[in-house]
Amino acid sequence: NEQIKDLLQPSHTHLEVREVPGRGTFVAGAARVEVTSREQVEQLLRKGNAYRTTESTQLNMVSSRSHAVLQLRVDQNEARGKLSLIDLAGSERANKTGVMNAADVAHGGTADNSKRLNEGANINKSLLALANCINALADSKRVGAHVPYRDSKLTRLLKDSLGGRCRTMMIANVSPASDQFEETLNTLKYANRAKHIRTKEGG
Repeated sequence: NEQIKDLLQPSHTHLEVREVPGRGTFVAGAARVEVTSREQVEQLLRKGNAYRTTESTQLNMVSSRSHAVLQLRVDQNEARGKLSLIDLAGSERANKTGVMNAADVAHGGTADNSKRLNEGANINKSLLALANCINALADSKRVGAHVPYRDSKLTRLLKDSLGGRCRTMMIANVSPASDQFEETLNTLKYANRAKHIRTKEGG
């Protein structure tokens, strides 16, 4: 199951996404810190990243085992806005990362490997849910159709950023290696769909 952890308050785990009229979606119980400069935001980012879980796999020495979300609420005079910065963990294929189930002990599998495998499955599940939302929002023939935000905690949290009065931008991190061609192609297709999201007028 997907779990939400507050990286600024590491002991705060298993948090839930809430939605309140006028405030939108947010993580109940997550830290709220007032900042007045870029330097203070960067300091919070460094603090949060220090508590982000990473592990070594055959593809990446510091593989992210989760997505990370930073939401900035900006108040200036009577104007108010929200900026969401999301670092998505990459999709995983167990046969390439070298992560095995604990049942495969004869081939090097361990309980820790099993945990990594479960983390990878949850990452892939939330990325698929996000792709389904992006596809629904980007399809001009499905205007007004149901968008499955509730399929994942990630998409619930990003509901305002994807389908509200907003601008959406995706930066894709890809590899030039020939053995990563399929992953690179899928990532670029994913980002291209996001480019075609049509939000409400006024965004």
